[in-house]
Order: sequence, then C-alpha cells, then structure tokens
Amino acid sequence: MNELGFQILYENGPCLAVNKPAGLSTQAPPGIDCLEERVKKYIKERDGWPDFVYLGVPHRLDRPASGAIVFCTKRRAAHRLAKQFEKREVNKIYWACVEGKVEPETGTWEDYLRKVPEQPRAEVAAADLPQARLAVLHYRVLGMFECGSLLEIRLESGRMHQVRVQAASRGHPLLGDVLYGATTAFGPQHEDQRLRAIALHARVLEFRHPMSKEIVTVTAPVDENWIKFCGEIK
Repeated sequence: MNELGFQILYENGPCLAVNKPAGLSTQAPPGIDCLEERVKKYIKERDGWPDFVYLGVPHRLDRPASGAIVFCTKRRAAHRLAKQFEKREVNKIYWACVEGKVEPETGTWEDYLRKVPEQPRAEVAAADLPQARLAVLHYRVLGMFECGSLLEIRLESGRMHQVRVQAASRGHPLLGDVLYGATTAFGPQHEDQRLRAIALHARVLEFRHPMSKEIVTVTAPVDENWIKFCGEIK
C-alpha cells in the first residue's frame, strides 16, 4: 500500500481508474474512511482545488473484494460512463480463488438470486419468487492450488454478491468469505471482520472513454495474498 491508500491504474481527462484494496468500502457516510474519500483527497492535493471535489462513482465493488474501479471528475463523463454500466456495455473480468476442485474446467452458471430480507446477503431462490432475478456468469479454471481453484469469471449479469453466492451454492465458497460458508482464511485476520479480505478481484475493466470514445482496458495487479495461495500469477 502506498501513501495514497490505493494504486492508480489509469488517468485520462475526467477518468481515473484505481486498484481498490480489499477491506475498504467504495463509499461510506461522511467521516468514515472509504475509497471515494481517499481519491477525493488525492485530487484535491494534486490540483489544489477548494474543499469541494466532484467525483462520480459509476459502479462499486464489495468491501472485502479488491481490484479495478473507475471514477469520473466531471458530471457529464460520469453520466455517460454510468450508462455504459447500466447497459452492460462494460467488459468485466474477475478472478476468484475458491475452495475445492471446480469441474468442468469451463462452464456457465445460471441461477435466480434474491437479497435475503433484512440481511446483508443474497441467496439462490426459486424463479417465481417476486424478487428473484436471473444471474449468469461464465468461468474457466486458470489453475489449481493446495486448497482450491483459481477461476477467471465473466459476468453476464450484475446481481448482489453474484460470484460469491453462485460459487458457494455449488460447494465452492471464495476463500475468506465466511458469510457464504468459507472455512479457509484469506489475507490478514483483522479483529474487525469488516477489514478482512475475500479472494475476489476485479482483474480487468474495459470501457469506452466517455469523451474521446476510445476503448480503454485497465488491468489491476493482485496483491501478496494472491501470490501466497496461487503462486506467481501472470
């Protein structure tokens, strides 16, 4: 971790992509540390702006996950980029370390998911339940390690905790994800469980620059926790 508290991956015009550390919320109420506030502080100090810094947040990552996330410093750019996410025009690739041996080596998972009422988690549900929504992802096994499998995942939909729920429902919870039944720890075991990591990483973001219209591909490197479990990952 550098002095900024995050790694800058890409800067061009109003777009700023960074590598979010695990255990840090994308956004939070005033006065609570989060990635949005860290990025605002960086922009304020870099540009010498006054107290108010606009920062659009077109998408988010779960607090215990890490990886690529993009912000915008102009409202028009943020609106345009948010539309790309809404229309599923952004290509997103995730890496996940899961417990057990995933077979076959490539496949598609389809489930109906819903948020559990009054709880901060989701579950597989019957298709005819009012809040159930179809969730589809495609995966391939990148490698095996002592306690599980390394997966590359492409999301076709974007449901709450989708990767976490779909993997756990098949007996392959993500390392560190005790909320969904993991028994293998991942990363430092902070006393405050909210600071603990899970093995979910937003590896690649590919989007169209909201002003220049050029295709931008951002790749986020993994940290030492991943190297510990999976060895040197290319």
